[in-house]
Amino acid sequence: MSVHRGEGPPSQPSDWNLPNALTVARVLMVPVYGVLLLHADGADPWWRGWACLVFVLAAVTDGIDGRLARSRGQITNFGKVADPIADKALMGMAFIGLSVLGEIWWWVTIVMLAREVGVTVLRFVVIRYGVMPAGRGGKLKTILQTVSLGALTFPLWILPVAGVWRFLAHVVLGAALVAAVASGIDYVFKADRLRRTSRATRLHRHGPGDTS
Repeated sequence: MSVHRGEGPPSQPSDWNLPNALTVARVLMVPVYGVLLLHADGADPWWRGWACLVFVLAAVTDGIDGRLARSRGQITNFGKVADPIADKALMGMAFIGLSVLGEIWWWVTIVMLAREVGVTVLRFVVIRYGVMPAGRGGKLKTILQTVSLGALTFPLWILPVAGVWRFLAHVVLGAALVAAVASGIDYVFKADRLRRTSRATRLHRHGPGDTS
């Protein structure tokens, strides 16, 4: 057996990198966004405008950090955990804050947050069988809810025909709600298929007596 000197398992990238820094920055922007949004019960257009800006910046970092991590080979365990937490914290703050201000019905917020928690728990339950990648429905849901939440954060009442803009924002939010429910159901089927496929593979490799 030959021995290759100097060779070994590839080194893991350091947690101290730009993608993770952007993720941490997004986490720190969540409370800033919340304070700006809820200041003066959301009635000050300047504070709402700044809240919208912070929300947009945070949403942009969500799209950038993952691409940077993949292109630079800087995918870390910290990033895998922190990135979805940062995303859900931002969206959760937006849904709850806008519901407090009466911009979004509470039942919509409850459904959307329940979907996020449910899918996250489902991913952890089936992690022993494999990883469930994000589907097109989930990505569409993310885009639609980001657009609608950003629009509803903005002080729409300062715009001409404000009622039309608010109506359009709620139409997009409704589409996000439909996509969230549909993709959530799809994740349930994917999880069941992943579990059955993994079990069938183990039985094929080890035989019906294998219980590992």
